[in-house]
Amino acid sequence: MKKDEVPQDKGNLSVNNMKELCYATDENGNYTTALSTGWEPKTIALENSIQDINERIEHAKNDVKLGVSSPIVYFMELHKMDWSILASYVEMWTWRVKRHGKPSVFKRLNDKILTKYAEAFEISVDELKNFKGE
Repeated sequence: MKKDEVPQDKGNLSVNNMKELCYATDENGNYTTALSTGWEPKTIALENSIQDINERIEHAKNDVKLGVSSPIVYFMELHKMDWSILASYVEMWTWRVKRHGKPSVFKRLNDKILTKYAEAFEISVDELKNFKGE
């Protein structure tokens, strides 16, 4: 895209008077940088992604409330993690972390394991233990 064609649509960045650095070509065909306030298709895609994430968080919260999932699932979604990322943070096998997503298994976890999760989620062990989805 040419430098004078870099999109300047109203986007998420324009709300805070910020601009995004983009690459474009100048009048000689050489690559250069240009600032953009946004691009409508990118803004729409980002808003859809954020909406999907918020729906997953709300679904996980309801599952905890209904006793279908443990608080680990909710905090994992809240922090935009998946099972393998969370497993790497707590230094456990993924299959083991998935088991901890079950309320019956979660209730039997000792404080040493709960501390690993609490540190990964940057909360206290009490917050993790006592989260009821409310």
